[in-house]
Amino acid sequence: MISKAIKNYLANIQPSGLHPKAVLFDMDGVLYDSMRFHARAWYETATQRGLLSTPEDFYMFEGRTGASTINELYLRTFNRESSVDEQEEIYQQKAALFTQYNDGIPMEGAAEVLEKVKTWKLDRVLVTGSGQKSLIDKLETDYPGSFSRDKMITGYDVKYGKPHPEPYLMGLEKAGVKHTEAIVIENAPLGVEAGVAAGIFTIAVNTGPLPDQVLTNAGANLIYPDMKSLATDWDRLMTIIKNR
Repeated sequence: MISKAIKNYLANIQPSGLHPKAVLFDMDGVLYDSMRFHARAWYETATQRGLLSTPEDFYMFEGRTGASTINELYLRTFNRESSVDEQEEIYQQKAALFTQYNDGIPMEGAAEVLEKVKTWKLDRVLVTGSGQKSLIDKLETDYPGSFSRDKMITGYDVKYGKPHPEPYLMGLEKAGVKHTEAIVIENAPLGVEAGVAAGIFTIAVNTGPLPDQVLTNAGANLIYPDMKSLATDWDRLMTIIKNR
């Protein structure tokens, strides 16, 4: 499966090969088991504001900036985009609820993946659509030494956000590598689309309620059921890549 995924990637991108030097990590649903709290906070906020949504919407919207998510809801409900004031007010309400609900538990297996990446001497870059300061500030506590501030792209740094390739293109720039010298680890369909659009080999970990097919349709090169499975398979994955 791994060899076929790499072969398909190389056939589509047509580079000289895949030579990883950096791994670009999403945060929610990859490093933290936090998407259930994001979805709850978004859905409750949207319902209170009279915005049309379902809890599942926010797993599909995952990876967008807060402003982009709010715009989607306004277009659906009112057939217009939201104002900057509306975006700021609604996002603050959602962020407060998320902080109240979130238990801050790291994703099982994430620390092991980060350690494997370090062992293979690959750079680690954070690429998240989140602007949730409460989680970003916890990274050094939960994953000490894994991410430096100059190797982070957050929702505050981007103009377009996922599924646009901009966040991952910025991640490549932060790492100082080409698209064929990186691997993306994502859990969300829009994040997968962003990684693929940036031309990067993209691994999906399906840590949420969406079926695998959604991530396949988004273009994921490989899918794992969770971070623990990816950690277990990392050495084999890297050995196959290095030996191609």
